[in-house]
Amino acid sequence: MRQIAVGRWCCSVMGEYVTNSLLGALEIVVHTDPGLVRGQNEDSVFGDASQGLAILADGMGGYNAGEVASSMATTLLARQLAEAFKVTAAYEHDIETGQPFARRSLGEQIASVNAAIYVASASQSQLGGMGTTLLATVFCDDKVIVAHVGDSRLYRLRGEEFVALTHDHSVLQEQIDRGLITAKEARHALNRNLVTRAIGVDPDVEAEIHVYPVRAGDVYLLCSDGLYDMVEEEEIQHVLEMSGANLDLSAMQLIKIANDNGGEDNISVAVVKVLREFPAARGGWSKLWSWLN
Repeated sequence: MRQIAVGRWCCSVMGEYVTNSLLGALEIVVHTDPGLVRGQNEDSVFGDASQGLAILADGMGGYNAGEVASSMATTLLARQLAEAFKVTAAYEHDIETGQPFARRSLGEQIASVNAAIYVASASQSQLGGMGTTLLATVFCDDKVIVAHVGDSRLYRLRGEEFVALTHDHSVLQEQIDRGLITAKEARHALNRNLVTRAIGVDPDVEAEIHVYPVRAGDVYLLCSDGLYDMVEEEEIQHVLEMSGANLDLSAMQLIKIANDNGGEDNISVAVVKVLREFPAARGGWSKLWSWLN
């Protein structure tokens, strides 16, 4: 599914009107596949270029509980962020931190989503023990605000540089950080899917949140472990480089390779391409605040 930012909207912020600077700035494609081994797809993925929003969740739990958790996570977070950004623009500077409002909002809304899934799990026996990873990106004002819980990953391709912008919350990653195993050894470890942080498992959870500058031509890849466990990072980079002009082709090719290599898990991807710069159109108090900072 391809989404390109279209249309034009304005919102009132501190008595001024702000034009949506994302018009024609982003292209987002999302795809998900059950893989070849799992009986159902417990991944969920969402993209909306007009909001600069991409979300991916990889559920866990018995029966269809993982599917419920991931679907709740993406649906609730997308809706709550959209509502929050109607009141305060994503790029507006937080008075206390000087960071974009989207950064604080992501933390608050993810906490709300975690509470909702935790309550559903505790109150319905068929959903007991469910949880999900969660990875969310908000693009605004030539930045991307990234929040994640668990081991779903965000990669960035910038020119010939391909890097992971997230750090897995997993048992294996902790072992790698401590020097107990190498990243190469981790690819074949039996416990590679054990996460140390997840949405809905505990009453409270802290999302890891970072802000990165964005450049025209950047390609961002959100993916579940069903992709990166099956496909080497070098091959992922090659596909994005070779098919970067066609995001649908890139996404479908990545899923095909994962399935060709065994398809042991559900495979989900969201590919975001930055078509042009998208600085926020500010006026009045917003310009003054930006100048002062």
